[in-house]
Amino acid sequence: MNKKVLILIFLATGLAWMLNSCEQSKADKPDAENTPSKDSLIKRGNYLVASIGCNDCHSPKHMGPHGPEIDTLNMLSGFPSNRPIPVANENDIKNGLIVFNSDLTATIGPWGTTFAANITSDETGIGNWTEEQFKNALRNGKIKGQDGGRPIMPPMPWQNFRNLTDGDIKAIFYYLKSTKPFKNVVPAFRPAGVKS
Repeated sequence: MNKKVLILIFLATGLAWMLNSCEQSKADKPDAENTPSKDSLIKRGNYLVASIGCNDCHSPKHMGPHGPEIDTLNMLSGFPSNRPIPVANENDIKNGLIVFNSDLTATIGPWGTTFAANITSDETGIGNWTEEQFKNALRNGKIKGQDGGRPIMPPMPWQNFRNLTDGDIKAIFYYLKSTKPFKNVVPAFRPAGVKS
Protein backbone atom coordinates (compact mmCIF):
# COMPACT_ATOMS: atom_id res chain seq x y z
CA MET A 1 0.00 0.00 0.00
CA ASN A 2 1.20 3.51 -0.80
CA LYS A 3 2.79 5.43 2.09
CA LYS A 4 0.59 8.48 1.36
CA VAL A 5 -2.57 6.34 1.56
CA LEU A 6 -1.50 4.92 4.93
CA ILE A 7 -0.85 8.43 6.27
CA LEU A 8 -4.27 9.61 5.03
CA ILE A 9 -6.01 6.61 6.65
CA PHE A 10 -4.14 7.25 9.91
CA LEU A 11 -5.05 10.97 9.88
CA ALA A 12 -8.72 10.27 9.02
CA THR A 13 -8.96 7.70 11.83
CA GLY A 14 -7.38 10.11 14.31
CA LEU A 15 -9.70 12.94 13.27
CA ALA A 16 -12.77 10.69 13.57
CA TRP A 17 -11.66 9.57 17.04
CA MET A 18 -11.11 13.19 18.18
CA LEU A 19 -14.52 14.33 16.89
CA ASN A 20 -16.21 11.40 18.57
CA SER A 21 -14.41 12.18 21.85
CA CYS A 22 -15.53 15.82 21.70
CA GLU A 23 -19.15 14.84 21.06
CA GLN A 24 -19.04 12.26 23.88
CA SER A 25 -17.66 14.78 26.39
CA LYS A 26 -20.44 17.24 25.43
CA ALA A 27 -23.08 14.53 26.01
CA ASP A 28 -21.58 13.71 29.43
CA LYS A 29 -21.83 17.32 30.64
CA PRO A 30 -25.27 18.46 31.77
CA ASP A 31 -26.28 21.84 30.47
CA ALA A 32 -29.29 24.09 30.84
CA GLU A 33 -30.80 22.68 27.64
CA ASN A 34 -30.62 19.07 28.88
CA THR A 35 -31.62 19.69 32.52
CA PRO A 36 -35.32 18.88 32.96
CA SER A 37 -37.53 21.47 34.64
CA LYS A 38 -39.05 20.74 38.04
CA ASP A 39 -42.48 20.46 36.42
CA SER A 40 -41.26 17.92 33.87
CA LEU A 41 -39.55 15.91 36.65
CA ILE A 42 -42.79 15.86 38.66
CA LYS A 43 -44.80 14.82 35.60
CA ARG A 44 -42.34 12.00 34.81
CA GLY A 45 -42.31 10.95 38.48
CA ASN A 46 -46.11 10.77 38.52
CA TYR A 47 -45.99 8.57 35.42
CA LEU A 48 -43.35 6.29 36.96
CA VAL A 49 -45.16 5.96 40.32
CA ALA A 50 -48.35 5.01 38.49
CA SER A 51 -46.69 2.59 36.09
CA ILE A 52 -44.30 0.72 38.41
CA GLY A 53 -47.04 -0.02 40.92
CA CYS A 54 -46.25 2.17 43.96
CA ASN A 55 -49.99 2.62 44.61
CA ASP A 56 -50.48 -1.15 44.68
CA CYS A 57 -49.04 -1.32 48.20
CA HIS A 58 -48.53 2.26 49.43
CA SER A 59 -52.12 3.47 48.89
CA PRO A 60 -55.04 2.38 51.08
CA LYS A 61 -57.99 1.08 49.10
CA HIS A 62 -61.72 0.51 49.36
CA MET A 63 -63.64 -2.29 47.70
CA GLY A 64 -65.20 -1.36 44.38
CA PRO A 65 -67.16 -3.30 41.78
CA HIS A 66 -63.93 -4.71 40.28
CA GLY A 67 -62.00 -5.25 43.51
CA PRO A 68 -59.79 -2.90 45.52
CA GLU A 69 -59.73 0.72 44.29
CA ILE A 70 -57.28 3.38 45.45
CA ASP A 71 -58.61 5.68 48.17
CA THR A 72 -57.60 8.91 46.43
CA LEU A 73 -57.91 10.96 49.64
CA ASN A 74 -55.22 8.81 51.31
CA MET A 75 -53.13 8.02 48.26
CA LEU A 76 -49.54 6.89 49.01
CA SER A 77 -50.05 7.27 52.78
CA GLY A 78 -49.22 3.62 53.56
CA PHE A 79 -50.89 1.27 56.04
CA PRO A 80 -53.49 3.32 57.97
CA SER A 81 -52.30 3.69 61.58
CA ASN A 82 -55.88 3.58 62.89
CA ARG A 83 -56.41 0.00 61.69
CA PRO A 84 -55.87 -3.10 63.80
CA ILE A 85 -52.66 -5.00 63.10
CA PRO A 86 -53.49 -7.96 60.85
CA VAL A 87 -52.86 -11.49 62.11
CA ALA A 88 -52.36 -14.60 59.98
CA ASN A 89 -52.75 -18.26 60.80
CA GLU A 90 -49.27 -19.43 61.91
CA ASN A 91 -49.72 -22.75 60.12
CA ASP A 92 -50.39 -20.96 56.83
CA ILE A 93 -47.13 -19.04 57.16
CA LYS A 94 -45.22 -22.19 58.19
CA ASN A 95 -46.64 -23.89 55.08
CA GLY A 96 -45.16 -21.18 52.87
CA LEU A 97 -48.10 -18.84 52.36
CA ILE A 98 -47.68 -15.07 52.29
CA VAL A 99 -50.77 -13.17 53.42
CA PHE A 100 -51.79 -9.64 52.39
CA ASN A 101 -54.49 -7.63 54.15
CA SER A 102 -57.54 -6.67 52.06
CA ASP A 103 -56.01 -3.50 50.57
CA LEU A 104 -52.43 -4.81 50.20
CA THR A 105 -50.91 -2.30 52.67
CA ALA A 106 -49.76 -5.02 55.12
CA THR A 107 -48.06 -8.34 54.45
CA ILE A 108 -47.31 -11.32 56.66
CA GLY A 109 -44.72 -13.88 55.66
CA PRO A 110 -41.85 -15.94 57.07
CA TRP A 111 -39.89 -12.70 57.73
CA GLY A 112 -42.67 -11.22 59.91
CA THR A 113 -45.25 -8.48 59.33
CA THR A 114 -44.49 -5.50 57.13
CA PHE A 115 -46.49 -2.37 56.57
CA ALA A 116 -46.40 -0.19 53.45
CA ALA A 117 -44.67 3.09 54.28
CA ASN A 118 -46.19 6.53 54.04
CA ILE A 119 -44.43 8.04 51.02
CA THR A 120 -46.32 11.34 50.90
CA SER A 121 -44.54 14.66 51.45
CA ASP A 122 -45.56 14.76 55.13
CA GLU A 123 -42.85 14.52 57.80
CA THR A 124 -44.38 11.16 58.80
CA GLY A 125 -43.69 10.09 55.20
CA ILE A 126 -40.66 11.20 53.17
CA GLY A 127 -41.10 14.92 53.88
CA ASN A 128 -37.76 15.18 55.72
CA TRP A 129 -35.82 12.85 53.41
CA THR A 130 -33.03 14.00 51.14
CA GLU A 131 -32.74 12.83 47.57
CA GLU A 132 -29.65 10.82 48.59
CA GLN A 133 -31.64 8.98 51.29
CA PHE A 134 -34.34 8.17 48.76
CA LYS A 135 -31.75 6.89 46.29
CA ASN A 136 -30.10 4.78 49.02
CA ALA A 137 -33.45 3.23 49.93
CA LEU A 138 -34.15 2.21 46.33
CA ARG A 139 -30.61 1.24 45.36
CA ASN A 140 -29.43 -0.48 48.54
CA GLY A 141 -32.65 -1.48 50.29
CA LYS A 142 -32.01 0.55 53.44
CA ILE A 143 -34.97 1.64 55.59
CA LYS A 144 -35.38 5.42 55.42
CA GLY A 145 -32.26 5.46 53.24
CA GLN A 146 -30.01 5.30 56.30
CA ASP A 147 -26.78 3.34 55.87
CA GLY A 148 -26.87 1.87 59.38
CA GLY A 149 -30.57 1.02 59.18
CA ARG A 150 -32.16 -2.36 58.78
CA PRO A 151 -32.92 -3.76 55.34
CA ILE A 152 -36.21 -2.96 53.66
CA MET A 153 -38.34 -6.07 54.05
CA PRO A 154 -40.54 -7.89 51.54
CA PRO A 155 -42.68 -7.36 49.60
CA MET A 156 -41.01 -4.03 48.69
CA PRO A 157 -39.24 -4.86 45.39
CA TRP A 158 -36.27 -2.53 45.87
CA GLN A 159 -34.07 -5.11 44.12
CA ASN A 160 -35.99 -4.27 40.92
CA PHE A 161 -36.03 -0.52 41.54
CA ARG A 162 -32.25 -0.42 42.02
CA ASN A 163 -32.04 -0.62 38.23
CA LEU A 164 -33.86 2.69 37.71
CA THR A 165 -31.73 5.46 36.27
CA ASP A 166 -30.61 8.34 38.48
CA GLY A 167 -32.98 10.52 36.43
CA ASP A 168 -35.93 8.22 37.13
CA ILE A 169 -35.18 8.13 40.86
CA LYS A 170 -34.90 11.93 40.89
CA ALA A 171 -38.24 12.24 39.06
CA ILE A 172 -40.00 9.88 41.49
CA PHE A 173 -38.51 11.77 44.44
CA TYR A 174 -39.63 15.15 43.06
CA TYR A 175 -43.12 13.79 42.44
CA LEU A 176 -43.46 12.29 45.92
CA LYS A 177 -42.20 15.53 47.49
CA SER A 178 -44.93 17.38 45.54
CA THR A 179 -47.77 15.19 46.84
CA LYS A 180 -50.31 16.39 49.38
CA PRO A 181 -48.85 15.71 52.85
CA PHE A 182 -50.79 13.07 54.76
CA LYS A 183 -50.02 12.55 58.44
CA ASN A 184 -49.88 8.81 59.10
CA VAL A 185 -47.34 7.07 61.32
CA VAL A 186 -47.17 3.54 59.94
CA PRO A 187 -46.50 0.75 62.48
CA ALA A 188 -42.94 -0.56 62.68
CA PHE A 189 -41.92 -3.86 61.09
CA ARG A 190 -42.65 -6.86 63.33
CA PRO A 191 -40.16 -9.73 62.98
CA ALA A 192 -41.57 -13.26 62.84
CA GLY A 193 -42.57 -14.58 66.24
CA VAL A 194 -43.12 -11.13 67.81
CA LYS A 195 -46.63 -10.75 69.25
CA SER A 196 -48.66 -7.53 69.66
